[in-house]
Order: sequence, then structure tokens, then C-alpha cells
Amino acid sequence: MAKTLELQFVTENGKTARIIVENPKEPIDPAIVKLSMEAIIASNVFSTANGNLVFFGGARVIDRNITEFEIV
Repeated sequence: MAKTLELQFVTENGKTARIIVENPKEPIDPAIVKLSMEAIIASNVFSTANGNLVFFGGARVIDRNITEFEIV
């Protein structure tokens, strides 16, 4: 199973930007996620085609089951 943490931000132009964290450390603490997102916004190190990140929009964990097949 593949798990990712998706951090959703609102940009200056009102668009959504996402940062994906693969295999996040568990258990995921929502308070730590919020503090981390606030730190990302305050640091202003990420810029998108739609402007800087200005507000956190949300966060979610995505679980995926992956089945690989051997091709012979």
C-alpha cells in the first residue's frame, strides 16, 4: 500500500497548489501538519505560476493499493 500526505495551499490568485509527501511518518498529527504548513507559507520558499502560497487550504492522506504483475 502506498500512502501520501497531500498539503493543499491557496495561492495569491486564489488557485490551489499542492505539495505531496510520500510515505509520511505515522501517526500523522493534524496540529503538526498545520504548524508545518504555516511555516511553509511564512518561509515563502515556494512560488507557483499562480503566485506565492498565502493560506493553507487543507490536508489529506491518500492510501493506494498497488498490485504489480510479472510480465514474462
